[in-house]
Amino acid sequence: MAELSPRLAAVLEALPLREGLRVLEVGCGSGALARAIADRVGPSGRVLGIDRSPLAVQAAERACDHGNLEVRVAAVEHFRLRGGERPFDLVVAIRVGALDGRHPELETEALTRLAAATVPGAPLFLDQGDPLVEVPLHDAAAAGRIDRD
Repeated sequence: MAELSPRLAAVLEALPLREGLRVLEVGCGSGALARAIADRVGPSGRVLGIDRSPLAVQAAERACDHGNLEVRVAAVEHFRLRGGERPFDLVVAIRVGALDGRHPELETEALTRLAAATVPGAPLFLDQGDPLVEVPLHDAAAAGRIDRD
Protein backbone atom coordinates (compact mmCIF):
# COMPACT_ATOMS: atom_id res chain seq x y z
CA MET A 1 0.00 0.00 0.00
CA ALA A 2 1.22 3.51 -0.84
CA GLU A 3 2.10 5.81 2.02
CA LEU A 4 -0.67 8.24 3.03
CA SER A 5 -0.04 11.91 3.65
CA PRO A 6 -0.06 12.83 7.35
CA ARG A 7 -3.49 14.45 6.89
CA LEU A 8 -5.03 11.36 5.29
CA ALA A 9 -3.35 9.08 7.83
CA ALA A 10 -5.01 11.11 10.61
CA VAL A 11 -8.37 10.82 8.82
CA LEU A 12 -7.93 7.06 8.47
CA GLU A 13 -7.13 6.66 12.17
CA ALA A 14 -10.15 8.77 13.16
CA LEU A 15 -12.66 6.68 11.20
CA PRO A 16 -14.50 3.98 13.18
CA LEU A 17 -13.62 1.23 10.71
CA ARG A 18 -14.09 -2.48 11.31
CA GLU A 19 -14.13 -5.70 9.33
CA GLY A 20 -17.14 -6.02 7.02
CA LEU A 21 -18.13 -2.34 6.95
CA ARG A 22 -19.52 -0.84 3.75
CA VAL A 23 -17.92 2.59 3.19
CA LEU A 24 -18.63 5.30 0.61
CA GLU A 25 -15.83 7.80 0.04
CA VAL A 26 -17.00 10.98 -1.67
CA GLY A 27 -14.33 12.84 -3.61
CA CYS A 28 -11.93 9.91 -3.69
CA GLY A 29 -9.45 11.53 -6.07
CA SER A 30 -6.69 9.08 -6.93
CA GLY A 31 -8.00 6.61 -4.34
CA ALA A 32 -5.25 6.61 -1.69
CA LEU A 33 -7.67 6.87 1.24
CA ALA A 34 -10.13 4.45 -0.37
CA ARG A 35 -7.39 1.83 -0.71
CA ALA A 36 -6.38 2.26 2.94
CA ILE A 37 -10.02 1.98 4.02
CA ALA A 38 -10.39 -1.17 1.91
CA ASP A 39 -7.46 -2.69 3.81
CA ARG A 40 -9.15 -1.89 7.13
CA VAL A 41 -12.62 -3.26 6.27
CA GLY A 42 -11.11 -6.44 4.87
CA PRO A 43 -12.40 -8.81 2.22
CA SER A 44 -15.89 -8.98 3.74
CA GLY A 45 -16.22 -5.19 3.58
CA ARG A 46 -16.74 -2.97 0.58
CA VAL A 47 -15.51 0.49 -0.38
CA LEU A 48 -16.89 2.62 -3.17
CA GLY A 49 -14.98 5.75 -4.07
CA ILE A 50 -16.77 8.36 -6.14
CA ASP A 51 -15.40 11.50 -7.73
CA ARG A 52 -16.84 13.93 -10.24
CA SER A 53 -13.53 13.96 -12.15
CA PRO A 54 -13.11 11.22 -14.77
CA LEU A 55 -9.33 11.78 -14.67
CA ALA A 56 -9.21 11.21 -10.91
CA VAL A 57 -11.28 8.04 -11.23
CA GLN A 58 -9.01 6.78 -14.02
CA ALA A 59 -5.99 7.32 -11.75
CA ALA A 60 -7.76 5.49 -8.92
CA GLU A 61 -8.64 2.60 -11.22
CA ARG A 62 -5.00 2.25 -12.30
CA ALA A 63 -3.89 2.03 -8.66
CA CYS A 64 -6.76 -0.20 -7.53
CA ASP A 65 -5.63 -3.67 -6.50
CA HIS A 66 -8.32 -4.49 -3.95
CA GLY A 67 -11.18 -6.86 -4.73
CA ASN A 68 -13.38 -5.02 -2.23
CA LEU A 69 -12.84 -1.56 -3.77
CA GLU A 70 -14.64 0.03 -6.69
CA VAL A 71 -14.36 3.56 -8.04
CA ARG A 72 -16.93 5.38 -10.11
CA VAL A 73 -17.41 8.76 -11.77
CA ALA A 74 -20.27 10.47 -9.94
CA ALA A 75 -21.04 13.88 -8.49
CA VAL A 76 -22.34 13.48 -4.93
CA GLU A 77 -25.44 15.56 -5.68
CA HIS A 78 -26.38 13.06 -8.42
CA PHE A 79 -25.20 9.84 -6.75
CA ARG A 80 -27.57 6.87 -6.61
CA LEU A 81 -27.12 3.25 -5.70
CA ARG A 82 -27.10 0.95 -8.69
CA GLY A 83 -29.67 -1.81 -8.99
CA GLY A 84 -29.01 -4.47 -6.36
CA GLU A 85 -26.35 -2.37 -4.61
CA ARG A 86 -26.66 -2.50 -0.82
CA PRO A 87 -26.64 0.72 1.22
CA PHE A 88 -23.48 1.93 2.90
CA ASP A 89 -22.76 1.98 6.65
CA LEU A 90 -20.53 5.06 6.68
CA VAL A 91 -19.65 8.00 4.42
CA VAL A 92 -16.43 10.00 4.43
CA ALA A 93 -15.91 13.19 2.40
CA ILE A 94 -12.61 15.07 2.34
CA ARG A 95 -12.43 18.44 0.58
CA VAL A 96 -15.80 18.09 -1.15
CA GLY A 97 -17.18 21.43 -2.31
CA ALA A 98 -20.82 20.30 -2.27
CA LEU A 99 -20.52 19.49 1.45
CA ASP A 100 -18.30 22.28 2.80
CA GLY A 101 -20.89 25.05 3.01
CA ARG A 102 -19.86 26.95 -0.12
CA HIS A 103 -22.72 25.58 -2.26
CA PRO A 104 -25.91 25.28 -0.17
CA GLU A 105 -28.00 24.37 -3.22
CA LEU A 106 -25.75 21.37 -3.90
CA GLU A 107 -25.45 20.46 -0.21
CA THR A 108 -29.18 19.87 0.18
CA GLU A 109 -29.31 17.54 -2.81
CA ALA A 110 -26.06 15.80 -1.83
CA LEU A 111 -27.36 15.08 1.68
CA THR A 112 -30.60 13.71 0.27
CA ARG A 113 -28.71 11.42 -2.10
CA LEU A 114 -26.31 10.23 0.61
CA ALA A 115 -29.14 9.50 3.05
CA ALA A 116 -30.88 7.43 0.37
CA ALA A 117 -27.66 5.44 -0.21
CA THR A 118 -26.97 4.60 3.44
CA VAL A 119 -28.41 2.53 6.27
CA PRO A 120 -30.46 4.38 8.91
CA GLY A 121 -28.18 6.12 11.38
CA ALA A 122 -25.16 6.11 9.06
CA PRO A 123 -22.63 8.80 9.94
CA LEU A 124 -21.04 11.25 7.55
CA PHE A 125 -17.45 12.19 8.38
CA LEU A 126 -16.18 15.53 7.06
CA ASP A 127 -12.76 17.17 7.22
CA GLN A 128 -14.08 20.16 9.13
CA GLY A 129 -12.77 19.06 12.53
CA ASP A 130 -9.47 17.89 13.92
CA PRO A 131 -9.18 15.79 11.83
CA LEU A 132 -12.89 14.98 11.30
CA VAL A 133 -16.34 15.98 12.39
CA GLU A 134 -19.11 13.38 12.53
CA VAL A 135 -22.48 14.50 11.15
CA PRO A 136 -25.64 12.45 11.71
CA LEU A 137 -26.35 12.07 8.00
CA HIS A 138 -30.07 11.34 8.13
CA ASP A 139 -30.70 14.24 10.53
CA ALA A 140 -28.75 16.59 8.26
CA ALA A 141 -30.65 15.35 5.20
CA ALA A 142 -33.99 15.88 6.97
CA ALA A 143 -32.92 19.43 7.85
CA GLY A 144 -31.59 19.98 4.32
CA ARG A 145 -28.25 21.20 5.63
CA ILE A 146 -25.24 20.40 7.77
CA ASP A 147 -25.39 22.21 11.11
CA ARG A 148 -22.10 24.09 11.32
CA ASP A 149 -22.81 25.90 14.60
